Amino acid sequence: MNQALQSLLDLLDLEQIEENIFRGQSRSAVVPRVFGGQVAAQALVAAGRTVPADRAPHSLHAYFLRTGDPGAPIVYTVDRMNDGRSFTTRRVVAIQHGQPIFALSASFQKYEEGFDHQAPMPPAPDPVTLPTSEDRLSGYGHIDPQVVERFLEARAAVDLRYVDEPPYGQFGEPREPHSQVWFRANGKLADDPLLHIVLATYVSDMTLLDSVLLAHGRGGWAVGDVVGASLDHAMWFHRPFRADEWLLYDQESPSAYGGRGLGQARIYTQDGHLAISVIQEGVVRAPRAR
Repeated sequence: MNQALQSLLDLLDLEQIEENIFRGQSRSAVVPRVFGGQVAAQALVAAGRTVPADRAPHSLHAYFLRTGDPGAPIVYTVDRMNDGRSFTTRRVVAIQHGQPIFALSASFQKYEEGFDHQAPMPPAPDPVTLPTSEDRLSGYGHIDPQVVERFLEARAAVDLRYVDEPPYGQFGEPREPHSQVWFRANGKLADDPLLHIVLATYVSDMTLLDSVLLAHGRGGWAVGDVVGASLDHAMWFHRPFRADEWLLYDQESPSAYGGRGLGQARIYTQDGHLAISVIQEGVVRAPRAR
């Protein structure tokens, strides 16, 4: 396991300070605020720590309320909303400086047999044939080297490979609002199913709004032609998967309007099983003239 992945796992390993209260550390993302995927993943860890081990998350719904301060710890309070025979529900609020910055509701289910069907996996090239993040970013002379460095640092724990050029690699002309990314953890993970779900939750916030940018020929935050932030995030975990094996993140944007853009996606295992569905809305605006 590389050091970046171990650091990420340490970041997600919360300190329990009371029965339903946990504390997590923070760190800066590509932009100078707490990465939304970090808060969502930590909140899911907090919820999972209060649920029986035989129940795995099957859905989460979350709102980003305020910008997170990377220089301060985050306190997570868990409300044990329901403990049923098959399902367990938790609500988590993340607090910094006395104010809520994030709220998550998550539902957990005890495994049971049931009907089984899924949407087919779309075609995509083999991930090992695609450039790594380092290979792609090292070829972009139009991006500030400090931004490239922050990108690589933020993604060092994850091997993330775009099928086509990312928004910040090719912009200026609108493209189809569809993006594909392969990803996996940069090292072997323990067998704990919650850990794999938490890692996928962390990564899911990295690229989902790319398709919004593609539709408008924008390069995004890396080149400074867009400002924005995540507003809400929802995930449904359909089938077992491992986050240390290749997962295809197939993303599209059906709409942007009123300063907001919507991204929706499906995440497939390499052998074609639909593992996760994701929807996210974010603020996506052109920078205001000074």
